[in-house]
Amino acid sequence: MKKEYRVKKNKEFQEAFKKGKSFANRQFVVYSLEKPGQEHFRIGLSISKKIGNAVTRNQIKRYVRHAFLEMENDLHNQFDYIIIARKPVADMGFHDIKKSLTHVLKLSSVFQSGKVKRNC
Repeated sequence: MKKEYRVKKNKEFQEAFKKGKSFANRQFVVYSLEKPGQEHFRIGLSISKKIGNAVTRNQIKRYVRHAFLEMENDLHNQFDYIIIARKPVADMGFHDIKKSLTHVLKLSSVFQSGKVKRNC
């Protein structure tokens, strides 16, 4: 995933937490903040040290980024998404993570015209 697709600054995270809408399931909390005029969506990841060691946390980040890459055409472009992983994610594989992310993103109704591919 390209670097311009990522939220990196603390100020941008805090803005999403304060002004964005949050949706959650057992594995993830997703904050979505609409940014009119933005060319493509951006994601910010927060994986606590309580979830596991650096290897585990980085693997979860790679899985989440790849899941977003696969759902890229279905998501609205004018949003920033902040994803906070919860403890159960540490024991999940890629397909389970993608399925869980799809579920929480459906709850937040950020998919374009309700279409979602079933590649899980």
